[in-house]
Amino acid sequence: MFTGIIESTSKIIQIDQDQSNVHFTLENDLASELKVDQSVSHDGVCLTVVELSGKRYKVTAINETLKKTNLGTWKVGDLVNMERAMLMNARLDGHIVQGHVDQIATCTEKSEENGSWIFSFEYDPGLHNVTIEKGSICINGVSLTVVNSRESSFSVAIIPYTYENTGFKRLEVGNKVNLEFDVIGKYVKRLMSL
Repeated sequence: MFTGIIESTSKIIQIDQDQSNVHFTLENDLASELKVDQSVSHDGVCLTVVELSGKRYKVTAINETLKKTNLGTWKVGDLVNMERAMLMNARLDGHIVQGHVDQIATCTEKSEENGSWIFSFEYDPGLHNVTIEKGSICINGVSLTVVNSRESSFSVAIIPYTYENTGFKRLEVGNKVNLEFDVIGKYVKRLMSL
């Protein structure tokens, strides 16, 4: 489980296809604090560390993960948001994030507004996921508050710190992002449909 508060970014060093799986080798100063079998969030996708070597570590994505996320667009040299699993005795600064991506969305607008940024996203409403005004959303692993919620789109406001310390400064209109909708909202929606 994660909080959506990004610790750092990892650089993709190598990508290897292995039948239907893909192995990503990444570099991060926190690699020495990782261990094999540990869950780590990469752009909001929970992946297991399978190998360690100095500042480098390897994770594996199965075909199902590749189909439901933007991992298939990753390239060597890309930087991805990274968060280690939360500690149970720590503050929950973001919101409860499972690292299980619900679907992808497309960035449709990016604008600067007096030192902050507004990003807008559009997603397929056919999967029946919903956002609500002032509710939580996880975009590429970042816990954010929804602004301008609509049936198949929403916006978020990004403060300068988040912009500079996550992948948002490299995010452009047309880019695909991973979305994880609020877990509490998903349970409420499910219960209401029974």
